[in-house]
Amino acid sequence: MKQIWIITKRELRSFFDSLMAYIMIVLFLGFSGFFTWLFGGDVFMVNQASLQSFFGIAFWSLFFFIPAITMGMIADERKSGTIELLVTKPVTDRQIIAGKFMAAFLLICIALALTLPYYITVANIGKIDHGAVLMGYLGLLFMSAAYISIGLFASSITGNQIVAFLIALFIGIFFHLIFSLLASGTTGWLSSILSYLSLSTHYESMARGVIDTKDLIYFCSIIFFAMVGTELALSKRNLTN
Repeated sequence: MKQIWIITKRELRSFFDSLMAYIMIVLFLGFSGFFTWLFGGDVFMVNQASLQSFFGIAFWSLFFFIPAITMGMIADERKSGTIELLVTKPVTDRQIIAGKFMAAFLLICIALALTLPYYITVANIGKIDHGAVLMGYLGLLFMSAAYISIGLFASSITGNQIVAFLIALFIGIFFHLIFSLLASGTTGWLSSILSYLSLSTHYESMARGVIDTKDLIYFCSIIFFAMVGTELALSKRNLTN
């Protein structure tokens, strides 16, 4: 655990040293704030104390921001050779991956924590469903964790950051949109399977204030398989070196 925390702090510090963290946070707050308060969702126009408009915007903005955060976490180190230096230290591939995952996840947590004034403001406007807000944030955290794991996998199979970004987006768009579209165009058991594979189905359920075991299993499964894939990619690297 100590090694994981050391790697987490190292990666988190690199985010802020490279200005990546500041850029991501400012853009995220700018997009979510603009579309929540001024355009499209405008909580003042819906005449209801709710953060559903924010959760809808965050659902899409984080989808694009997370691949940008993770694209260089392994790819850049593979290209520069620093990943080889890191594995010579008393840490395992699993600890390296876990540390990088935690760093990206903490950055998302910081960004979401900075949106709490939205919640406070809306709560002062009218009676708000606090449980729904809590579940909405929890849904964003689970969604972010899933896309971080996918982003790390994409970053582990290439040494090019842009390619890693595009691979993460390509994989993510199936969970984010395509499975849902395919489910709406089919019926029966196939529609049920495609609907279950759709991340939006599980996220929207949580954003409405509903938590179900199948939603938790879904997100944890994506995280598990993506992290295992990342570890296998790094192990393959070790065998070829």
